[in-house]
This record gives sequence, structure tokens and C-alpha cells, in this order.
Amino acid sequence: MNPNTFPTKGNLISAKNSLALAKQGYELMDKKRNILIQELMNLIEEAKGIQSEIDQIFTTAYISLQTANIELGISYVQEIADTIPLEDSIRIKTRSIMGTEIPLVEYQAQAEVPSYAFYNTTESLDEAKRCFDKVKELTIRLSMVENSAYRLAANIKKTQKRANALKNITIPTYTELVDTITNALEEKEREEFTRLKVIKQKLKK
Repeated sequence: MNPNTFPTKGNLISAKNSLALAKQGYELMDKKRNILIQELMNLIEEAKGIQSEIDQIFTTAYISLQTANIELGISYVQEIADTIPLEDSIRIKTRSIMGTEIPLVEYQAQAEVPSYAFYNTTESLDEAKRCFDKVKELTIRLSMVENSAYRLAANIKKTQKRANALKNITIPTYTELVDTITNALEEKEREEFTRLKVIKQKLKK
């Protein structure tokens, strides 16, 4: 609605409707922002927990791998590593949180049975494989959580920008417009009342 519109009752109704819509839009944007911020905080906490778990398991994995390298030899461990099949079970879908598309990673863990024979290996190698498999699973989860957090943060920024525009520009503009039209109409009514009063007095004379 043009802020320079004429002060008529029809334009006053339109301005009031626009103001009401702007206020409703701001409330919705504010609620959306708060929900997204809460979701983001939850994701950040989840990411911290996963990262801490990864660090712990990585430590165990490398200790076990070093032990296996000493017991079996680095070249033999490398040969065994080459027998492990490539990961191809990861599927990426999306889900929506308040209009924000975030990734949903589906991952099918491989069987715990190693792809190598037991008779020429050691327990340390089995432990290293188990730990690295767990790290892979956690890393997949972490990537999903961090990507989701990044997208939510971008949407929060966009939502905040829209909310600020409504609060600081749109709502004040229509509030001022409603006041201006209301004052103009009231002034017009007072002038009309005075004019009718003068006419009435002249008619009495």
C-alpha cells in the first residue's frame, strides 16, 4: 500500500489490515526464529558429543593399529586393508524443519565379520577395524548434524532479516500511515461539523 495514499475510510481500513498482517507476520517470523535457534542449539550439543566420542575412539583405533603394525608388519596390514570393500551404502535424503531442508543420511553398517582370515591376524587388528568402523559411522552422523546446523544457521539469519524488516520498517510505516489517515479524517469530520454548525446558525437567522 502506498504510504502517500489519500485519507479515506477505505484506505484507512486497508492500512489497518496491512498493519495487522505485518504484525502477524512478525510474530510468526519471531516464533520460527526461536524454534530454529532451539533446533540449532540441540544440533550443536549433539555435534560436540559425537566429536568427543570420535576423538576417544580414534585414540583407541590408532593404538590398536600401531600394535597390529608391530605384530604383523605394516605391509601385511596394508594388504589386509586392501581387502575391505568400498563403502557404497550411504544414501542422502532430506527432511524439513520449519521450511529448512536438512540432510538425512541413511547408512547401513557392514557386517562385523571381517573380510580377512582370522588365522594370520591378531586381536589388535580386529580391535582397530572395529574402532575405525565406529569412527566411520560417527563421522557420517557428524557430517549430517554439522550440515544441518549450517543450513539452520543460514535460515535463522534470513528469518532474522525478515523479522527486522517487519519490525523496523513495515510495521512503523503502516502505524504512521494509520495515524496520519485517522488524524486527517478526524480533522475533516471536525471541519464538516463546524461547517454544518455555521450553516445551521445562518438558517436560524
